[in-house]
Amino acid sequence: MKASPRKWQSQCIEIALEHYTTTPHFFCQATPGAGKTRMAAELARQLLEQGKIDLVLCFAPSCQVVDGFRSTFSAVLGKRLDGLIGAVGAASTYQAMEHQDEAFWRLFDDYRVFAVFDEIHHCSGYDPLLSNAWGQQIVLKMQDRAAYTLALSGTPWRSDDRGIALARYSNPEGRLICDYRYGLKEAISDGVCRSPRIVLLDNQMVRYKEDFANDSTVKLFPSIAKLLRESPVSYQDLVYHEDALNQLLDLGSRKLDELRMLKPNAAGLIVATNIDHAHQVALALKSKGESFQVVTTRTPDAQQVINSFKISDCRWIVAVGMISEGTDIPRLQVCCYLSRIRTELHYRQVLGRVLRRIGDIDDQAWLFVLAEPTLKQFSQRIADDLPEHLAVVCEVGVPATEASSIDGEFDSSVNGELNKPISQALTTSVQKILQADDLTSESTYRIYFSKSYRQQLLAVL
Repeated sequence: MKASPRKWQSQCIEIALEHYTTTPHFFCQATPGAGKTRMAAELARQLLEQGKIDLVLCFAPSCQVVDGFRSTFSAVLGKRLDGLIGAVGAASTYQAMEHQDEAFWRLFDDYRVFAVFDEIHHCSGYDPLLSNAWGQQIVLKMQDRAAYTLALSGTPWRSDDRGIALARYSNPEGRLICDYRYGLKEAISDGVCRSPRIVLLDNQMVRYKEDFANDSTVKLFPSIAKLLRESPVSYQDLVYHEDALNQLLDLGSRKLDELRMLKPNAAGLIVATNIDHAHQVALALKSKGESFQVVTTRTPDAQQVINSFKISDCRWIVAVGMISEGTDIPRLQVCCYLSRIRTELHYRQVLGRVLRRIGDIDDQAWLFVLAEPTLKQFSQRIADDLPEHLAVVCEVGVPATEASSIDGEFDSSVNGELNKPISQALTTSVQKILQADDLTSESTYRIYFSKSYRQQLLAVL
C-alpha cells in the first residue's frame, strides 16, 4: 500500500496544478530531506491521469540522484522511467543532456512532455549567452517546448553571480521568486525533517611555531578563527591535523553511540576533502575500532557500495563529493564535516543528508564541524532556508569572528611548508624577525592544539 503524500506535498501539487493553467513553469523550493522527489512523482501522476501529458523526463546532477528518481517515480506511477520501450519516460543526468541525439529532442515536439529538473541551481542563465552548459540546454531545447516544467531545489542560489535557469526574479530587487516554499522550520514542526544540532569545535589555545633558517617564533591564539586570520595557516591544514580530526571523530562517534541505543542502525557520514584525506579518515576510524565504508570517484561500483551501506548496519560512510546532494540514506543521523569546501550551498546540502526523518524517535540530526568563521556563520543561519541576500545575484562578504582565551596544555602537531610571499596576516613579531634576518619567505611551521577543546551548540528547535 502506497503512503499518502504529506500535507505540504499535497498543498504544493494543488498550487502547481492551478499554476499550470496559466503558465507552464513552476519553481518549488523545499528544504533538503523534505521529499521533493516524491512530490514531483505525485504531480506527474496527476498530470498523467488528467490526460495533460504523455511523457515524463527527469534531469538531476548525479547518477545517484537519477537512480533515486527512477525508483520513486516507478513506485508512484506504477510504470518504468528507464527510457526503454513501454516506459512512461526517462531520467538522466544534466551532463547527459549534451550527448542526446536529435531523436531525443524531437520528443518535445511530438509529445506533451513534463520536464522535471532536480537541484536546478546547478543550471544557470536566462539566455544562451549567460548560461552554463547545462542551463544552455534547458534554455535552448526545453524551456519553450515542454508542456510543463517543474524546477526543484533545496538551496536555490548559486555561488557565482548568475541567475538560475527557469527561475524568475523580482524587479528591480532581483530576488528569487518561488512558486512554493517549504522551509526547514515548517518541516521540523510537521515531523518531516529532524531538528539539526550543529556542534562547532574550537580550541582555547593554539600554539603556532614557525621555524626559519636561523630562528623560530611562537605565537598563541585563543581560537581557530584567530589562528586562521592572523597566521598563514589554512583551514585545509586544520582538517588534516590528526588531533583536530580525532577530536571531531570522537564527538561524532559518542553521539552515534547514543543514537544507536534508540535506533540500532543509525549511521554517520564523514565528508572528506579529497581521496587522500578520506583514507586518512578511514585509518583514524580503523584505529578506533569503528566499522566504515569509503566511497569516492575512484571506488569501483561506487553506487553499489552506497546502496549496500543503506541497508547495512555499518556505522560510518566516508565520502568525497558522492553523498553531498540528493543521495537518500535515511539512516544517516550524524555528520562530521571535514570538507575544504566552504560555500553555504554545499554546507546546507551536506546537512540535508542527515535531515530526513523516518520515525518518531529519530527527531534530531547532528553535524560536527570545526569553528572556522565562515562555517560558523553558515551554521548560525541554518534556520533561514533562503537568506535574502543569497536569493539575490550578488557576492557576499564574510566577517571574521573572535573568541576568548584560557590556559591549556599542548599536544599533537602538524607540519607545513610556506612557499609564498609574507602574508599581511602574519603577526608583527613574525614580520620583524623575517625583515631583521633578511630571509626568504620559506619556512616550516607546526600547529599544537591544547587538550582543552570547547564546543558551541547551535540548534533549530
